[in-house]
Amino acid sequence: MGRPAAVLWDMDGTLLDSEKLWDIPLYEYAEKLGGELSLKTRQAMVGTNVPTTLSLLFGEVGVTPTQDDLSDAAAWILRRTEEVFRSGLVFRPGAQEALRSVRASGVPMALVTSTDRALTEICLDTIGRELFDVTVCGDEVSGLNKPLPEPYLRAARLLGADAERCVAIEDSPTGVASAVAAGCTVLVIPCDVPVDAGERRVFRSSLEGVELATLADLLN
Repeated sequence: MGRPAAVLWDMDGTLLDSEKLWDIPLYEYAEKLGGELSLKTRQAMVGTNVPTTLSLLFGEVGVTPTQDDLSDAAAWILRRTEEVFRSGLVFRPGAQEALRSVRASGVPMALVTSTDRALTEICLDTIGRELFDVTVCGDEVSGLNKPLPEPYLRAARLLGADAERCVAIEDSPTGVASAVAAGCTVLVIPCDVPVDAGERRVFRSSLEGVELATLADLLN
């Protein structure tokens, strides 16, 4: 059946080892609210969008937020995360080489992330925005974020590709669920949270050695 119609990459935890950086503002804000963020709740946030993360955070500390509280929290976490990201982003093992190898093959590529556009642009300074034909960010699919299929369906539409002929690369249960629901075949590289086995998902321990032929094999 040949090569993929497109390759759709997640960002946090897949290309960048950035989930650990997200820990900093999230744990700090929980403390600002007078509580403590548990590991279980933090893991439930992985791969989700800002509204879901804030709902989990306020619920954890037992505070019912007003809309102003949510807006203030989102702005504070955005500013703090920007500071942390600018201090240094690190690629996951093999990610930089895999990105450039697949890009060199000429297959269309998209970045599909739950992170908002403002922070994604900072990350693209490290990853290389020229590697992607399109990028889809969390605040651009508001209300239809991962684990719903729309982020991956939108990326496929923008590329003019059939989602069922696309390979998505993900690290989290939330992201994998989104890609599978869109009809993609998923290469799963778990990072901080385990991912269950299931349909249309193939597991590897890292992106080391991944090239276009590796991804084409998933569809054949």
